Amino acid sequence: MRRGRLLTERIDCAVIGAGVVGLAIARALALSGREVVVLESEGAIGTGISARSSEVIHAGMYYPAGSLKARFCVAGNRMLTDYAVRRGVPMAAVGKLIVAADGADERILRHILDQGRANGVALEALTAERARAMEPELACTAALYSPATGIIDSHALMLSLQGEAEEHGTVLAFRSPVLGGTAGEAGITLDVGGNEPTRLTARSVVVASGLSAPAVARSLGLRGAPAGYFCKGSYFALTGKTPFSRLVYPVPATAGLGIHYTFDLGGRARFGPDVEWIDRIDHSVDPARRDNFVTAIRRYWPAVEDRRLEPAYAGIRPKIQAPGEPARDFLIHGPRDHGIPGVVALYGIESPGLTACLPLADYVVRELTA
Repeated sequence: MRRGRLLTERIDCAVIGAGVVGLAIARALALSGREVVVLESEGAIGTGISARSSEVIHAGMYYPAGSLKARFCVAGNRMLTDYAVRRGVPMAAVGKLIVAADGADERILRHILDQGRANGVALEALTAERARAMEPELACTAALYSPATGIIDSHALMLSLQGEAEEHGTVLAFRSPVLGGTAGEAGITLDVGGNEPTRLTARSVVVASGLSAPAVARSLGLRGAPAGYFCKGSYFALTGKTPFSRLVYPVPATAGLGIHYTFDLGGRARFGPDVEWIDRIDHSVDPARRDNFVTAIRRYWPAVEDRRLEPAYAGIRPKIQAPGEPARDFLIHGPRDHGIPGVVALYGIESPGLTACLPLADYVVRELTA
């Protein structure tokens, strides 16, 4: 391919990535009057991180007060619920129990309660007896109840965001990977591969490409892009009768929220995700991991039978901290951070990214107009 002969097409705004966050950003930009092109390397929307989550609408109790995760999760819970009702996106406020299995867990539970209240999250502290009255098959020594936690049909949400964006003029270009680019006086020039390689010069660019965001940012010459790490989380489906009517979470584990119980809007139950650091993208589920799942689940559901757990799917968290390092907040770099006008890059947008997608999008619009 001889890129020197490519003609350059000028556009207003390019969003790189068509997951739930990229689509929310494209929608927000389009609603603000911008002309948007979404560049997606795959052949459809939301085939990566967005298709492989728990589909939970989080409430925001886990994150440090004032952090982007806390602010956007708490605001996103309200905004996403309102959006789903307004747009007819299937969702349900099923509630969630966070449970302690021993005294050490109870100390963590008290910290979560304090953190949640500092963030403005409605939480109720429960004795073991009250928790078991709500969920008779549950084993715990204490629990927190989050009434605002829910579940949502993530694909229906993405289709709705896509539809609104397209209604306001957004164009989606699939199989269009961004291979690199440069900044100049006319804007940011992007080299786009695929079946019809092209070169685009955009007035604004948003990097919202999930796992590949640090690499894409470096290919555009953005300084300060963090290292990226892949943290895989597998899920196992539960066959037969479901034990709980609400989501059930243990206290958080390193690099994740622990192997929890959730279900989709069709009532299909599953457990996960676990934590497995990997060095390449791999969405396979190793059946041998079931033993670790059973051990973790028995801390709050002693009656689990290993034969009822079947490999389901796996997702990969786009971490920006190495294994063993403290968790990092969402990282959003604008022109003040990397020195290139008209560019915003999003890194480490893992959970609660789905919940936070709408306020994240509004934040990006403000960054581009600041």
